[in-house]
Amino acid sequence: EALVRLSGEGLIDTLPNRSTMVSNIDFLNMHTYFDALVLMYRVTTQLAAQYHRPEDLAGIRAHNAEFAVAVEEQDALAMISTNAALHLSIAEAGRNPYFTSLFKRLLDEGRRILRLYYQSYDDRLPKRFVDDHEEMIEAIAARDIALSERLAREHAEQIVRQVQKLLVRNERLEINL
Repeated sequence: EALVRLSGEGLIDTLPNRSTMVSNIDFLNMHTYFDALVLMYRVTTQLAAQYHRPEDLAGIRAHNAEFAVAVEEQDALAMISTNAALHLSIAEAGRNPYFTSLFKRLLDEGRRILRLYYQSYDDRLPKRFVDDHEEMIEAIAARDIALSERLAREHAEQIVRQVQKLLVRNERLEINL
């Protein structure tokens, strides 16, 4: 049952001889993943600013506090799970189950990519990213739709740029012959 679920989520591939292996990250189509991810950050955060209820904010803040602890402890796996929980709780506050479902799928598929992202900081994520989350949460709480969308876009695009920079490092060896 677990293998069926992992296969359905695109995390494993079942081979003809019935064995399984971890799916490759589709680097050739990473741009389409990034487009969808940035869009969902923007849309769900904007909708959260518009439709959240007071009790949503308590859950969102609790997830961000857990993320801050993970950052402080330099626990990359905890950062990945608490970051996903935080952004999923923001999406749920937006009250659109279709966007929430798509964003959950993107966040789940992106866990391996986020591992690379945190490695690019040697698992010492700058505190400013915790602060970025705080700013987004305050914009949501203030029901500032435009600011919420802008902060979410900047946050998501920073992640994309960092991963792209990691994948396209220009650290080639220059040898005179």
